[in-house]
Amino acid sequence: MSYDYQVAVLGGGPGGYECAIRCAQLGLKTALIEARELGGTCLNRGCIPTKALLHGAEVYAEAKAGSAFGLILDGLTLDYPKLAAYKDEKVKRLVSGIEALEKANGVDVIRGFGVLAGPHAMNVGERRISYDKLILAMGSAPARPPVPGMDTAYTSDEVLATTMLPSGAVIIGGGVIGMEFATLFASLGKKVTIVEMMPEILPGCIPEITSKLKAALKKKGVEFILGARVTEVVKGRTVRFEKDGKADERTSGTVIVCAGRRPMTRDCGLESIGLQTDRRGFIEVDDHLRTAVADVYAIGDITGKIQLAHVASAQGMVAAANCAGKDQAMRYDIVPACLYTSPEVAYVGLSEEAAKQQGYETVTGSFNVAANGRSMVMNESTGLIKLVADKATGRILGGQIMAPRATDMIAEVAAVMAHGGTFESLSDVIHPHPTVSEIIAEAAHDCEGLSVNQMPKK
Repeated sequence: MSYDYQVAVLGGGPGGYECAIRCAQLGLKTALIEARELGGTCLNRGCIPTKALLHGAEVYAEAKAGSAFGLILDGLTLDYPKLAAYKDEKVKRLVSGIEALEKANGVDVIRGFGVLAGPHAMNVGERRISYDKLILAMGSAPARPPVPGMDTAYTSDEVLATTMLPSGAVIIGGGVIGMEFATLFASLGKKVTIVEMMPEILPGCIPEITSKLKAALKKKGVEFILGARVTEVVKGRTVRFEKDGKADERTSGTVIVCAGRRPMTRDCGLESIGLQTDRRGFIEVDDHLRTAVADVYAIGDITGKIQLAHVASAQGMVAAANCAGKDQAMRYDIVPACLYTSPEVAYVGLSEEAAKQQGYETVTGSFNVAANGRSMVMNESTGLIKLVADKATGRILGGQIMAPRATDMIAEVAAVMAHGGTFESLSDVIHPHPTVSEIIAEAAHDCEGLSVNQMPKK
C-alpha cells in the first residue's frame, strides 16, 4: 500500500521531536503531529523553565551571601516578573531552535490534536494522514490526587506560568518536583512547607544525602512534615492532613501539588487500533518499544517506565532505529536521575542497600565535598559522593552525588557503568585539578582504601 508517510510521530515532546528527526536521518519520510508548542512539557512547562528560575534564585542567593567574597550589595531586591520573562525568552528561543531542526531534517510538522482513525490513519483537525508505522509520544500531565479541594491547588504547569512570586507555599509531595520548587521559593526568602505521605523524601536517594539535603533546606526555613496523609485542600491556601493519628493543617500563600504525572492517552483514538492501556492509562511496551499492535511503538511518559525527558529521548532513538529495520533495545538499569536543588543531587544505578538485596557483596567508596578544593573556594561545603561496586569483580553498580554540578558529573559514572567499568578503571582516569569532579576519583580510590585526600577511616 501507498502511505503519506513511512512514520508518524504523535507528540512533539523531547522524545517525540528527537525521534522524528532520527527517523528522517535514517531515510524515513516522517510526520510529527503536535497540538501545542514543540518541546512538550520538558521545554515549555517543566525542565527548562524550572531550571531557568532556579538559576535566577541561585544567583540571588549567592549575591545575598556575597560578603564572604567581599561583595557588599546594599538594598538587593528581586524582580520576579523579570525573572519569569527571562525564563520565557529562553524557552521561546529553544522552541524556535527545535522548529528549525525539524525543518532542516525534512520532517513535516503537522499542527493539531491527532486522533487515530483505524490502522495506519490519523485525523488532525480536518486533515487525514496515513502512515506505515506509528510512534506514540503523547507525554503526561500533572496528576491531582482524589482529595477534596485538590482542584484549587496549583500544579507545576500553573506555578511555571505565573509571573507573581507567592508569599509562601505548602507543597504536597517530597519528590523531585516538590524539592525543586522548595529550593526555588526558599532561596528567594519565602516560607515553604513540604507535606509528604511517605516517611522520607526522595525514595531513590540514600539516607546520607536526604539527611544533608533536608538540613540544607531547613537552614533556609523549609519545614518537613513526613508520613502525613493529606485530607483536604481549602481554597488553594490551606492543606489539612493527618499525621500519627492527629489532624493538623498548614496555611500559606499558595498550595502546590507535586504528586506525580498521568499519561495523556485519553481521547486519542487508541481503541480504533485495538490498543489498550493498563488501569492507570499507560501503554505496555517491550524493550524494543513495540506495543501489542503491529507497527505501533510507544515512547516517553506514556510507557510507564521512568518519567524523565532523557529516557523519552533514548526511547525515541531506539524506536526510530527499529522503524528503520534495525534491532535495538532499551536498557533502564543505567538511567541517571537529577535534582536541581542546592546543592545539586544526582544518582545512577543501585544503592548499597539495593545491591545487597540483589545478592551482591559490595565494596563502597565515598568522599566528602568539604575536602574538595574547588568546592571550598566556591564556599560549598555540603555534600558527598558514594560509589557502590561488586566486591568480586570491582564493577561499579551505582553512584550517588550531592555536590555543586552533580547533575553534570553523574554522566561520567553512568558512562563507566554502561561499559561494565570498575572502580579501578575509574580511579585511573586523571581528573583535572582543581575541579569538583575530583571527588569521583577520590571515591574510586576509596573503594580500595587508598584515597589520599581524606583522613583514614577507622
